[in-house]
Amino acid sequence: MNTSIALHARQVQAPVFSRRLQQAVRLLQMSSQEYAQALREAAELNPFLEVEAASQDGIVEAATADALPALADNDIDGAAAFDHLTAAPAAGERHLSHDESFDLMQRVPLPDSLHAHLHAQLGVLRLSAREAAFAHALIDALDEDGYLRISLDEVGAALGECGAEAEDELRTALRRVQALDPAGVAARDLAECLCLQLDAVADEGTRALARRIVTAHIDLLATRDSGRLARALGVARREAQAAVDAIRRLDPRPGWQRGESTARFVVPDVTVRKVAGAWRAALTPEAVPRVKVHADYARLFEKHGTNRSPAMKECLEQARWLAGNVSQRAATILGVARAIVARQKLFLEHGPLAMKPLGLREIADEVGVHPSTVSRTVHNKYIATPSGVFELQHFFSRGLAHAAGGASAPVALQGLIRELIAVEKPLAPLSDAALARQLAQQGFRIARRTVTKYRQSMNIDPFERRRMPPGSLGASA
Repeated sequence: MNTSIALHARQVQAPVFSRRLQQAVRLLQMSSQEYAQALREAAELNPFLEVEAASQDGIVEAATADALPALADNDIDGAAAFDHLTAAPAAGERHLSHDESFDLMQRVPLPDSLHAHLHAQLGVLRLSAREAAFAHALIDALDEDGYLRISLDEVGAALGECGAEAEDELRTALRRVQALDPAGVAARDLAECLCLQLDAVADEGTRALARRIVTAHIDLLATRDSGRLARALGVARREAQAAVDAIRRLDPRPGWQRGESTARFVVPDVTVRKVAGAWRAALTPEAVPRVKVHADYARLFEKHGTNRSPAMKECLEQARWLAGNVSQRAATILGVARAIVARQKLFLEHGPLAMKPLGLREIADEVGVHPSTVSRTVHNKYIATPSGVFELQHFFSRGLAHAAGGASAPVALQGLIRELIAVEKPLAPLSDAALARQLAQQGFRIARRTVTKYRQSMNIDPFERRRMPPGSLGASA
């Protein structure tokens, strides 16, 4: 068999993304914090580029439909397209003193983790150095749920301590840690965790019966069959139910009470206000740093050094590219935000129950860009409304059909579920199946598992935890 190697030339057409277009895409999908950082880094490397602090005078309104360029257009005059963001600083600008310029974020307290909380409590106890070392080692070995998942022998081996005496000291240290706040911490299994918390139950009989349940009949507790549980314990059903209610008020994951804070601080990219009866969207100045090409430097370079320094010529070209792409990014975000506001006016007027289904293509057709551009635009971009601050992609969802015709957004159904739970009876809360039946009566055919998903996304407890024990209403009154 003869083989040969040959070269063949052929012409093919394929989309080629220029460096400028790639930069425009990267800037568009960045969050406001990443975007500001990217501009600062670019200004440090490019002598022709200036980044100015955002104006506090008002909201940036300049990016209109006429200023919205197509994302694939590579012939945009960056300096001209960004003139609306290059106003000179206000006259009489003064420098802030040290106290005035102090970053307020430095005053925000650090999140108090479970381990830090326990170490702080241990620090006020009068312990010897050896006792404190054992206790601190046990705290460091706890997982995020607050459980001690490894054996005491493993903790001792990590400390280089073995033998019966070290084991006794570790058991003593474990009891000290288990006595700390939150109750139930440092337990080695679920039963021990619940038993540690049962010490706070006032009724001695209920406390003893609950201990029997969690140590010997926890499998029956999971079945929620109080009659069968009462027969296994040999007590009246009312007594067994009281013990079960006491157990259900306990926390099976005490470590979550002192987890790391998940609070996020965001700067809204767009602000929505009602002006003369109409909703208007405008860019937030803090989220749109002002960028411009230094006109004097550019003029001097083009006059004297254009042919002498190819590297500086490329810097000037990149600065103009970046200025144009920044203008393009601002115009695209504002155009998408205005299109969203125009279709979600009912949400702005009446809240989540009035949210309408919305697709990316619908906004893309309105703005005149590709749906992928809308997807990049709404990611990690936030809008401030009278109802709160939302990510732009919060307004996009598929519609759920209504029996009477039309469709509703999932956010609207979540709001309806929240209202149904708010008016439920404290002694007889609605299960997810009952919520699904009530929604079906109102024309929404929705599965129970979907109701469960929506309830969990709103951080609402299941109906067993929402049920108030008998007599609690009278006691609170």
